[in-house]
Amino acid sequence: MRSSRFDYYLFGVVAILLTIGIVVLASVSTIFSQENFGNTTHYLFHQIIYGLISGIVLGFIAFKVKLTTIKKWALLIVLLNLILMVLVFIPGLGITAGGASRWLNLGITSFQPSEFIKLAFIFYLAAWLTSLKRIRQSAKEKSIEFISFLVIIGVLIFLLTLQSDISTLGVIIIVAAVMYFSSDTSLWYSVLLALISIGSFFLLIKIAPYRMKRVQVLLGLIKDPMGLGYQIKQILITIGSGGLFGLGLGMSNQKFGFIPQTISDSIFAIIAEETGFIGSVVLILLFLILFWRGFRISKKTEDGFSKLLAIGISSWICIQVFVNIGAMVGILPLTGIPLPFISYGGSHLITEMVGVGVLLNISKSERK
Repeated sequence: MRSSRFDYYLFGVVAILLTIGIVVLASVSTIFSQENFGNTTHYLFHQIIYGLISGIVLGFIAFKVKLTTIKKWALLIVLLNLILMVLVFIPGLGITAGGASRWLNLGITSFQPSEFIKLAFIFYLAAWLTSLKRIRQSAKEKSIEFISFLVIIGVLIFLLTLQSDISTLGVIIIVAAVMYFSSDTSLWYSVLLALISIGSFFLLIKIAPYRMKRVQVLLGLIKDPMGLGYQIKQILITIGSGGLFGLGLGMSNQKFGFIPQTISDSIFAIIAEETGFIGSVVLILLFLILFWRGFRISKKTEDGFSKLLAIGISSWICIQVFVNIGAMVGILPLTGIPLPFISYGGSHLITEMVGVGVLLNISKSERK
């Protein structure tokens, strides 16, 4: 028998995170909106219209659609996303910013296909690994399965490397490894995949001087507080100045141009400054609850596809949280990974809300 067990805890946590994101963005974005557009609400309204509202609509659709439909169309979804990732290199369609081609121009707005490929790949990988379970018998078949998996990862590596989006690539590979390990595959292949991934990242860091310099700054091998180390220095000052209870909402001093990317990558530092250690811990606890509810949903469901889907979505969101906050506190190199549900950016917010819609969809279909 099936029973409706809508996960109100997950829904409530996401609603709180979205509220925090809008409140903080309303304060932090006013300066940049005034400088770039002559008003104080441009970024806020853009996030609400093209991120929040669009995410609610698409997330509701993901909540209502049959999970078997997602499984059926998973391959087409990932192929369409790969095509969109190729289109960013076409002049007139693609937008280049900061030396990277990652965005597609839609006229009134733009979007980042690499954000959508994260969820699309999770759909496809869950469907693919589930279907392989029925035919997994000999060692030869397991080898073919593993090689096929590496080919799929290879296509993503090629496209994301061209886009200079190694941080997104890292998130996708880690999530893929978690899903692969969770699908009852050979431990030997999981270890081999981890070694290949680590080796690939060292190679990608080595061949790009700016990536190597970020690592050297993190390790303290390069001390350049007014150059390469300026951003992390200001971020740590911002987080430390919040103290135990913070300066108060809207009272950040560092948001006045001292930190690059305050509305996106560095927004956690502003939250820490305004709400202090207590507020930062509360925010992290909210993400931990989301992580717990996601894995609880995967544990409760008996369907293999739904189980892998829940594991993949929960891992993806929480890995991004770890990478973003880890970079802010100086335990990881600075990356372009946004803080889920909080950072400015419609593409990642829509994708995350669709992912939550799928999780809630799985939760309501749990078996008794």
